[in-house]
Amino acid sequence: MSPNFSQLISAPTAKDYQPCAVDTLSTPIGVLQLNANAYGLSHLTVVGSSRTEIPLKVATDDELARAKSHIEQAKAQLQDYFRGELTEFHLSLAPKGTEFQQQVWQALVQVGYGQSCSYGDIAQRIDRPKAVRAVGAANGANPIAIIVPCHRIIGKNGQLTGYAYGLTMKQQLLMLESTSKGAHFTLE
Repeated sequence: MSPNFSQLISAPTAKDYQPCAVDTLSTPIGVLQLNANAYGLSHLTVVGSSRTEIPLKVATDDELARAKSHIEQAKAQLQDYFRGELTEFHLSLAPKGTEFQQQVWQALVQVGYGQSCSYGDIAQRIDRPKAVRAVGAANGANPIAIIVPCHRIIGKNGQLTGYAYGLTMKQQLLMLESTSKGAHFTLE
């Protein structure tokens, strides 16, 4: 049974979060690098960024097969997303992060396609209303771009704020998601 949205999975040990498989996907916004471990997708980054230097662990044949399966599922769903045919990802995600980061990232996957909110909104959703800056830091540390949609977080005033892969890419993603809604965003 598929979840209503992608779920962050807890791996049994810290070393289990280390990815063991990698692949790339050409998209309208650039080439994406996907990394996975046996539990789910661990990273989705843009090739050419500093975030693609991710060491792979040595894995068993079973772990490698499961990791490759997670990557293939993600690639198929990303292709549908970029064609405008998918608005909600249904994937197992297994990024390494603190408990707080995991809370923030799980709240991010609940921000719907074509919607946006502020860091303060996310802080409220996780019942940490004074942790706005910490939410911003966790958002910036998100290792799974697009699927954990940190690009949907904008300034409280509606302005685009920072994005690890640049404001132009953030705007492209938001425009892709908002074409049917007629939303417009401005760069800060």
